[in-house]
Amino acid sequence: MTQQPSTRATVPAAEGRRDQYSFVDPRTAFAVIEPPVQQQEEPGLQSRMEPVPDLGETSYRGTGRLQGRRALITGGDSGIGAATAIAFAREGADVALSYLPEEQDDAEYVASFVEAAGRRAVLLPVDLGEEGAPAALVARAVEALGGLDAVVNVAGRQIQQPELEQLGAEQFAATFRVNVFATFEIVQAALPHLPAGSTIVNTASAEAYQPAPDRIDYAATKGAINNLSKGLAQQLVERGIRVNVVAPGPTWTVLQPTQGVDPEELPEFGASEAPLGRAAQPAEIAPAYVFLTSAESAFVVGATLNVNGGMPTP
Repeated sequence: MTQQPSTRATVPAAEGRRDQYSFVDPRTAFAVIEPPVQQQEEPGLQSRMEPVPDLGETSYRGTGRLQGRRALITGGDSGIGAATAIAFAREGADVALSYLPEEQDDAEYVASFVEAAGRRAVLLPVDLGEEGAPAALVARAVEALGGLDAVVNVAGRQIQQPELEQLGAEQFAATFRVNVFATFEIVQAALPHLPAGSTIVNTASAEAYQPAPDRIDYAATKGAINNLSKGLAQQLVERGIRVNVVAPGPTWTVLQPTQGVDPEELPEFGASEAPLGRAAQPAEIAPAYVFLTSAESAFVVGATLNVNGGMPTP
C-alpha cells in the first residue's frame, strides 16, 4: 500500500464533509476564514499562509474520470492549480506542474500527493513571463509525459494598486504577459501535440464581470482570457479539441497575502463578495476543472463555468 504523504493543517471543513460528494450546507462546507493581516514577498509560499488553504489533500475522492490522461497544469504548486493537480491524479491522470523556482517547496508537497495516487508528477519550474518560456514549458512537458492531451492554465499574477497613478505601465504589461500572453502561447505550442478528444481549460475570474477598482489590470486580463477562450473554442472544436473556462470567485490562495489584495482587507476576505458569505477553498474549485477535462463534458465547448459562491454574472 502506498504511504500517504503528511498533510498540513488546513481550513476546517464542515462536520460530515468526507469528500466532494458529501451532502452539506454550502454556506458552511468550509469554515468562514478571518485571516490575520499578513504579507509575503511575491510569489510567496502557501505553506506560510495563515490559515493554510485546503487543497483537498484528505477529501478529494477520485472515480477514474481521467484515467490515462496526460495533463500540463500551470500554477500547480499552490491554490487552485495545486488542488486541480491532486484531483487529476486521483482521477487517473499523470501531471506536469509548472511554477516559479521560488515555489519549489510547495510544488514538492503537491507532487507527493500525485505520486501517492500512483501517478507521475513532473516538476517544471519556469517563469512564464520570460520570452519563449511558455513554448519551452510545453516541450518539456510533452517529453516528460510522452505526450499531452490536457492543458490547464491556472497561473496568474495579481498585484493591487489603490490609486491609478500607482499602476505603472510595467506592471500592467507584466500582468498581461503572465496571465494572457502565456496562456495563448502555451495553447499555441501545445496544439501540434493534442489529439482529437483533448481539452484546454483556462482560468478567468469573477473579476472579469465585477472588477475590483484596485486590481484593474488583473481584472482586465481575466476578461481577455474569457474572450480569448471563446474564440479558441470555436476554432479548435473543428479539430476535436474542446476549450472551456473556469471563473472562480474569491478563493483563499497565496495570491492574496502577496500584494494581491489590500492587507487590511484580509480578515474579511470573501465574506462580503460572495452571497454564500465566505471565501472558497481551492478544493472546491478543482472539481470544475475535472468536469471540463473529463469525457462527461464532451458536449461542453466554449463555456465559462462560474464557481463563485453566487456572484451574479452576465
